Amino acid sequence: MCLAVPGELIAVDGDAPLTRSGKVAFAGIIKEANLAFVPQALVGDYVLVHAGIAIAVLDPEAAQRSLSDLESLTEEAPGEETP
Repeated sequence: MCLAVPGELIAVDGDAPLTRSGKVAFAGIIKEANLAFVPQALVGDYVLVHAGIAIAVLDPEAAQRSLSDLESLTEEAPGEETP
């Protein structure tokens, strides 16, 4: 199974279509992502990143829904204890 995670684009480096990259924030962790598939992405946009490549620009509401869903997966289920 593959997972793409939404993050906020906080910086863009370069102008060349195939080598343009950016810094993407994921819950406080900053990672570099290739932006070749999302030439329209701007600083402040949420992008969906898979294997270091931004594959889509998300509207802010969709990004927040995805982040909330991912966060709910990490919450402890009632009656369960973490070791």
